[in-house]
Amino acid sequence: MRVVVVESPAKAKTINKYLGPGYEVVASFGHIRDLPAKDGSVDPEADFRMLWDIEGKAAKRLADIARAVKGAEKLILATDPDREGEAISWHVLEVLKEKRALKDVAVERVTFNAITKQAVQDAMTHPRDIDQALVDAYLARRALDYLVGFTLSPVLWRKLPGARSAGRVQSVALRLVCDRELEIERFRTQEYWTIIVRLQTPRGDVFEARLVGADGKKLGRLDVGDAASAEALTRALDAGRYRVASVEAKPVKRHPWPPFTTSTLQQEASRKLGFAPARTMQIAQRLYEGVDIDGETVGLITYMRTDGVQIADEAIAAARRVIGTEFGDRYVPRAPRQYRTKAKNAQEAHEAIRPTDMARHPDRVARLLEPDQAKLYELVWKRTIASQMESAEIERTTADIVAAVDGRKLDLRAVGSVVKFDGFLKLYQEDRDDDGEDEESRRLPLINTGEALDCRGVESTQHFTEPPPRYSEASLVKRMEELGIGRPSTYAAVLAVLRERGYVRLDKKRLHPEDKGRLVTAFLESFFSRYIEYDFTASLEEQLDRISNAELDWREVLRQFWQDFSAAVGETKDLRVSEVIDALDEMLGPHFFPDLGDGIDRRRCPNCGEGRLSLKLGKYGSFIGCSNYPECKYTRPLAVPGNGENGAEGDGTRTLGEDPDSGLEVTVRNGRFGPYVQLGEGEKPKRSSFPRGMDPASVDLDTALALLSLPREVATHPETGKPILAGIGRFGPYVQHDKTYANLGADDDVLAIGANRAIDLIVTKETRGPRGRGGAADSGRVLGEHPALGGPISVRAGRYGPYVNHGKVNATLPKDVAPDSVTLDQAVSLLKARAEKLEAEGPKRGRATKPKTTKTKAAKSDADETAPKKAKTTKTATKAAKTNAKPKTANAKPKSAKAKPAEPA
Repeated sequence: MRVVVVESPAKAKTINKYLGPGYEVVASFGHIRDLPAKDGSVDPEADFRMLWDIEGKAAKRLADIARAVKGAEKLILATDPDREGEAISWHVLEVLKEKRALKDVAVERVTFNAITKQAVQDAMTHPRDIDQALVDAYLARRALDYLVGFTLSPVLWRKLPGARSAGRVQSVALRLVCDRELEIERFRTQEYWTIIVRLQTPRGDVFEARLVGADGKKLGRLDVGDAASAEALTRALDAGRYRVASVEAKPVKRHPWPPFTTSTLQQEASRKLGFAPARTMQIAQRLYEGVDIDGETVGLITYMRTDGVQIADEAIAAARRVIGTEFGDRYVPRAPRQYRTKAKNAQEAHEAIRPTDMARHPDRVARLLEPDQAKLYELVWKRTIASQMESAEIERTTADIVAAVDGRKLDLRAVGSVVKFDGFLKLYQEDRDDDGEDEESRRLPLINTGEALDCRGVESTQHFTEPPPRYSEASLVKRMEELGIGRPSTYAAVLAVLRERGYVRLDKKRLHPEDKGRLVTAFLESFFSRYIEYDFTASLEEQLDRISNAELDWREVLRQFWQDFSAAVGETKDLRVSEVIDALDEMLGPHFFPDLGDGIDRRRCPNCGEGRLSLKLGKYGSFIGCSNYPECKYTRPLAVPGNGENGAEGDGTRTLGEDPDSGLEVTVRNGRFGPYVQLGEGEKPKRSSFPRGMDPASVDLDTALALLSLPREVATHPETGKPILAGIGRFGPYVQHDKTYANLGADDDVLAIGANRAIDLIVTKETRGPRGRGGAADSGRVLGEHPALGGPISVRAGRYGPYVNHGKVNATLPKDVAPDSVTLDQAVSLLKARAEKLEAEGPKRGRATKPKTTKTKAAKSDADETAPKKAKTTKTATKAAKTNAKPKTANAKPKSAKAKPAEPA
């Protein structure tokens, strides 16, 4: 018997079918060991000795692997073909050696880039040893991440309360987001005008030309800067005589983009499909591991963690055959296209991401896939096929036109393009992060040099320059790759950590730095600037790649890094928190209190007029406060005023007007829990949060007053006659009747909800009861019918995490299985295991049984701790039983109908 070890059970199931009798394929379920989250797991004093712990559930998996290996002829390590896959194989091998489970067992390492029968069987005929250079690169990377995280994070906790962690790559990614925000805050809008003339040829065709020069001087984009200048030029052009000075038609070829790498797949899936990088990788993993096609499990795409852009010769040949069949020989280039990556520090260890079978058209497999899987597969297929198609042929025409008026010479230009042959554009067009105009959508009529043109109108348009856009997840991934920061396979995890830590938020697909994230970045720039420099991080990444190529010793790289890093950490030991705050206040001061050139001192307290505003730290994080505290209690959030964004005033608020009833001022503000509206000032002014989806920048006075009027009566209960109220609470908009609360749906507007809808929500909630209290629970997403027992199987969200349900059997989903990606087969397997466990436990399950105890000091101590008095124990147990029978849910009643809105820091 030959034992094959892979990462996932789905992969194991597929490969077991391919290999047949004589092989047993088992799964490690990913990594089996990790560095424990405690000091000393990596010891620089012992030449970076690393202490590994077997993860909780991995012990049983390892025991299963050890049992399978016992008496086996051969152990074949077939984990993924990248650094992490090599590390998993190395960990498995090391543990089996420690267990002395490999006596007389040969060990081989095999890799395959696609999970197809041919690829797996070919791999088995080409075994090799563990690649120690790849393992060393993994060890160095893991040690570095540990040393930075577990050395720097405690410094943050002590010196910057509220900060949660720092990391070698995550902190640099955070700096990119914060630096972009600084660019936006420094940006000052500038007015400019464009002037377009509509011209007619002698043949009656009309086209547009743009003013590009005046009196022999070239006009740049911002050179016409005010209405008066634009008006003068418009009048001159209106009276001009036009002649074509020159026409140039130039053929241009556009070549297709290369096949997907991990990074470009994440970027394009984000732009075209709206998938977050983590979601893209999750779906790609499923496509790689395979789906059932005609009774056989087949991997649909090659390995999805790669920065190589080349593909195998046989795949190129297959792509060319598909192009000829689908589009005709005209679309097949004479020679196959070969690509080389331009990314920094790229490792082209394996192919680009491509379909395993080019002839497997997306339309034919869509019915076998979940909707998101079908979309991503189609994207990969189209990109791969297009990469081998003929170039597009475009004719780009430029016409220079002269307008003569009163001795002046004004120059205009018209540009247009005509697609002579669409080539790869017939199948695939890459989306862009900007909104640049597509030149292929404009064409010019026939224009001849020297002919006169008639003016059919002049139009001047006012514009204002805009700040650079905030990063989307796709554009941040692209920028990190350009700078050589991190590896493509880690980008999704890095972005997820930044959001989980509360350092950034994703709003309208753009990344905004939170106050906490900006302070962490400022702290690191002030005291650890070298370690979040882009060039330093890229240089370190390059060294790690050289380790994987066996060019550098991994411990020597760690020694050089640790020597300087530990010294930098030591220099902060005696820093007081007040010194840190003063340094951050000075560094961020120009952005929190900008000089707008109006002579107003932004640091002067607007409340008392005497105190100075500065950065403060409180229980809930950072804020701006007055130096005259506690006499003056003025505070405001970390908002940069005066840049004109959303009409912000000097103190970071936006005034909407006065309440006609009270005469008090109504303002929009930002608090630590988000934006809100406020009525007047004082110690406890009336406030209201914004419902989800409402843009604070677009709110007017009437909308703000409506929000401040919440909760409002919208109906009367048909049976009790009591009012039904609508309001905004801790869990969002709701309607309330007596002690019953019902959340509003995504399409409901708390300000416009009518009586019928409110009554319907309340009656429905009263009829089915709250979840977990005897009412009907959410039925979740139905996966399909149970193949053996019948009845629907669904995936649901539970109090203790997601689970699958069939009848009375519930099975918790493993942590590595996402609720939106679980399949029917996986659910059936989980439910079967759960049912067998319940059957084995028998009728004892659920009963309160008296535990057996021994007369030891420890047992007595435990008994005293848990049950000090018999009567009290009975009462507590009864209360606990009631609590277990009726668990609280997210739909539980808020503390009051008037839910407390967000407050400023």
